Formats: sequence, structure tokens, C-alpha cells
Amino acid sequence: MSKPRIKITGGRLLDPHNRLDAELDLCIAEGRIAAIGDTDDDFSSDVEIDASGLCIIPGLIDLCARLREPGLEFKASIDSECRAAAAGGITTLCCPPDTNPVIDTPAVIELIHHRARQVGAARVVGLGALTHNLDGVHLSEMAALQQAGCIGVSNARTPLASTLIERRAFEYAATFGLTVYLHADDAALSANGCLHEGRVSTRLGLPGIPEAAETVAVARDLALIQQTGVRAHFGRLTTERAVRMVARAQFDGVPVSADAAIPYLYLSELDAADFGGDYHFMPPLRTPEDRDGLLQGLRNATLSAICSDHQPHEADAKLAPFPATQPGASGLDSLLPLTLKLAQDAHLPLADAIARLTCGPAQILNLPYGELGIGRAADICIFDPGALWRLDSATMHSQGKNTPFRGWEMPGKVRYTLRDGLIIYSGD
Repeated sequence: MSKPRIKITGGRLLDPHNRLDAELDLCIAEGRIAAIGDTDDDFSSDVEIDASGLCIIPGLIDLCARLREPGLEFKASIDSECRAAAAGGITTLCCPPDTNPVIDTPAVIELIHHRARQVGAARVVGLGALTHNLDGVHLSEMAALQQAGCIGVSNARTPLASTLIERRAFEYAATFGLTVYLHADDAALSANGCLHEGRVSTRLGLPGIPEAAETVAVARDLALIQQTGVRAHFGRLTTERAVRMVARAQFDGVPVSADAAIPYLYLSELDAADFGGDYHFMPPLRTPEDRDGLLQGLRNATLSAICSDHQPHEADAKLAPFPATQPGASGLDSLLPLTLKLAQDAHLPLADAIARLTCGPAQILNLPYGELGIGRAADICIFDPGALWRLDSATMHSQGKNTPFRGWEMPGKVRYTLRDGLIIYSGD
């Protein structure tokens, strides 16, 4: 497919990686950034986008998005969620390995890549399984998964059978330069809990998950990361103490990074006090103090990315009693506006907020995206910072309508999304 020559004019170009924040024109040719700034009308374009009053930023990169395909297409599909991502300004989605079948063979990751290419919206990159079928015991063929295109390995939310197996898995991954993506949870401590262990869970009579379920796992994993030298990433931390532990490890030179999911930056255990299934998350929503600790971790860059932790569900999944509901929320539609709201509420400077969605996750995934430098892939999100809209089922593009943010007024409306120089979304 031939790619049009595109000129974007009149917008505020905000690229944290290259420290750009100015009204600059942007020229795109052959799917890449060809020029920034004054081109003296030498650039002949096929398409011109007037971005007056709009912000131009790199395409967003989401570190954790469950697309439900293969295996759970009644919840969502690669088609529906890649298109929803494009409508949310997201150009790259990272898919965990807990599909059905699990991403533990080259055939499964090749299928996912093929389906995403067919859709032609957001690109999809995938993590391979750390153990065969995520059984926590038998190591997967990580080298074959890497050759097939997996950009890292993870055991998703399934615990490993022992610290010895974890050590061997880390050593194997380190041999091939693979990043291990970790879900910090001690399964014996979290057991069958569904809410943070504290006053709210006690009052509601619900089984709790203590802070130590996360911090014990972080301590164990950090010790093995130091032992093996593997590069590791903690996904979706929820406690202030865990963030401080990671900060200390980073200060000591341990090759580790971490992120936070957007719901945990706004919500706490108090929001689940009325048994609402939309507030059932795993790991659970923590205390207001933990939420403040996550925000502090974002400010000081201990947490270098914000993800959606996108988990679309069918309506019935959230209609059971709280402990029986399926955890997680649909997050692609709200990732950018809720991050912009962090900047509006003075929790983060705007440039830092955008960095946590672009160059931050790109660096974690070791991908050449998340910036608008000359010669880079033309992955671009153009949004109206002044537009206000309300999140509801009618405005959501994801097939999953499950969200605790329903009814919230959202800032920032995506007008265009480009991936590799092609317009994959054009809004009103």
C-alpha cells in the first residue's frame, strides 16, 4: 500500500522525548517523519491536516491490553479492540500471554500478528509465556518465541511453582536478552481475596488481599533479578511500599522498571464500599495513601509508564455478587483523557504525563516508537485539549463497556490517529 505524503500544520507539537513543545508543522513521507518546523513550502503533500488549536503527540503505547482473541471472542476481538485503541490515540498495544491457547508457541503469536495486520488499526506486540501453558513449572521455548516476534516473556497472573523455577526462568531469559514482565503477587497471601485487606474489606465481610502479597513478591523478585542480571519490569504496582522498594533497587543499579495502571491513580478501596462489580480489580484497589504513593512514583519517574490494563468483559461478567464478578475494566477509551486529567489536576506536568504514555513505555518495551524525531515511524495522535465529553456506553469504542468511570466528564478528544504514516482514525 502506497503511503500518502501528509503535512500537519498549526498544531502544538508536544514530544517529551525530544523536548519539543511548540507550534510546529510536521511532514510525513513514506510512513516516517520527514521534517519538523518550517519547510518553506518545499514539501508537496497529498493530504494536509489543519491542527489549529489541537495537540500533536506521539502515538500512545499501552503496556497491557487484553484483546480477548484468541479464545474469548464473546468479550472482544483483535478487530474491535485495535479499532478502539486507534480511536483513543493508541498506536501500539502489548498483549499478555494469557490468551487461549496461551502464547507459548510461535504459531499463536504469529496468528495474533496476522490478525492485527488484517485489521490495519493499532499494531499489536505480544509477550510470550514464561512457562509452558503458564503452568508455572516447565519453561517455555523462549528463544523460539523471541524469533517469532515476542518482545518479552511473562507468566501473566499465574504464579510460578517455586523460587528455583523463577531463578531458572530468569537465567534463561537473560541469556537471550529478553525482558521478564512480572505480576507482583504472592499467591499464598492473596489466596481467594477480592479486596484490599483493611477496614473496608472487614466491614463488608469480604476476603482481603494484604499489602504484603505484593511487597513480599517484589522483594523476592528483586533478589532474583540481582542474582541473575535479567532485565525485568513490574507491571501495575498498587502499593506505596512496593514503589519505594523499586525506587531503591533502581538507585542501586538493578535493571528494573515499573508502571501503574490508570484506575489505581484515581480509585481506592473506598470506591468499592457499595459492592459495585465495576470496582473489582486484581490486584485490588488499595488505600488512598497507596494511590498517593503511585502518583509520587510517577512524579519522580520510579514508575516510567501508565497503562490501561485493558480487560473488556461482557455485561454478565459484572452482574454477580462482588467476589464472583470478573475483575478488571475496559480502559482503551479512557487512557488518554484520564492521563490528561492528571495534568489538569496538577499531579503531573503535561509533558511528563504524555511521556508516561509514549517514550516511557517505548523504552520499557525496547521499541523504536513513542517519539517524533526525523526518520522515526509516523505514529501520531492529534487531540483537542479543550474538548469535554462524557464516558458512557454510547461513546465507548471498545466492545467491553465495563468501566468504573462511566458518567465521568473527560478532557481531550482524539481527532486523528496515524500509524506508520496512515490515518487509522479520523474523528469528528
